[in-house]
Amino acid sequence: MQRTGASWVVYTITHSTFMLGLTVFASQFPSFIFSLLGGIVSDRYSRYKVLLVTQIASMIQAVLLAVLTLAGKYSVWEILTLSIILGIINAFDVPARQPLIHEMVTDKADLPNALALNSSMVNIARLVGPALSGIILVKFGAGNCFLLNGLSFIAVIISLLLMKLPVHIPSQVKKKMRHELSEGFTYLKNTPSISVIMLLLALTSLLVLPYNTLLPVFAKVIFKGDAATFGYINSFIGLGAVGGSVFLASLKSKTDLKIVLLANSALFGVCLLLFSHISYFPLAMLIATLTGFGMMSQTTICLTIIQVESDKEMRGRVMSYIAMAYFGMLPIGSLLVGAISQQIGTPNTILSQGIIALIIAVVFSNFLRKDKIGKKKRMSLQQTAEIEIE
Repeated sequence: MQRTGASWVVYTITHSTFMLGLTVFASQFPSFIFSLLGGIVSDRYSRYKVLLVTQIASMIQAVLLAVLTLAGKYSVWEILTLSIILGIINAFDVPARQPLIHEMVTDKADLPNALALNSSMVNIARLVGPALSGIILVKFGAGNCFLLNGLSFIAVIISLLLMKLPVHIPSQVKKKMRHELSEGFTYLKNTPSISVIMLLLALTSLLVLPYNTLLPVFAKVIFKGDAATFGYINSFIGLGAVGGSVFLASLKSKTDLKIVLLANSALFGVCLLLFSHISYFPLAMLIATLTGFGMMSQTTICLTIIQVESDKEMRGRVMSYIAMAYFGMLPIGSLLVGAISQQIGTPNTILSQGIIALIIAVVFSNFLRKDKIGKKKRMSLQQTAEIEIE
């Protein structure tokens, strides 16, 4: 709700696609800057306590934004400043939040499904939030939209306090921060099954995922609508994302996730191509739903593969690198998309992003196939060595 409301308010004030990109940049680029520190904090301390602190801080930020807006004396730069604060908070929240699922799930065979179900919860919020935000923006104003977001954190914090998790056992080995950072980079370098997926996620975040930065333009200019229209577009994308998460949660444990990843990456690209030049709203919403399916499936599979294959002691730092790949590339991409759309138009920009998504799927199909073959060879060599030892 807050993200939808902030984007709409900024676009209403400025009528600038560049400022839309800057809004996303302000909320997410700080996560890129501080994510490595957030990963180290997640590996050193109780992730549960870190998450509790970040949620309280997020609530304070949301309430401040609501008070500022309700007072009626706000500017774009004040909204951007509070967005920067939220970006810093998220730099510590994300590396603690995702690995916490490993502590909640006792049977590790259920982990891929648990991660998909977690994503479905996020995407149900993405389904309901934008639509509700659009209605509230039209009928009650941005201030009340931001206030509801602030109040929602009460439920989040109570939920955290009710959780019963294993007692955190701090590491007995104390290392310098520089050494821990170096360990993380070395681990990624020596683990191509993770680094290749992370590179795919980074490129997609930079060049394709920022398409949603331009959705207010589609709502107001292409579809001749208002804030409610913007909310509906986001909600149909969220509906597809929920479908994608249910699909992933229902997959069998032996399913080759990399094949599913490539298929959904291609679907994402094709849907962007179609959405870019459709002006008939009902048909555009059907395509938006499929876009959300492809986008969510791609992102979640990347996160699932990385988390399943990463070592326990490195998981927090690995998640911080994911935050860098996602929160670092996405805001830069949003600035880039906002600037390009000023030159070639919003529909042509999203058309170009669809083409790029297909190119990424084709290029990485070769890398992932090589990695799969290499993995089989390594397993074969390991089995041969075990036989020789016996």
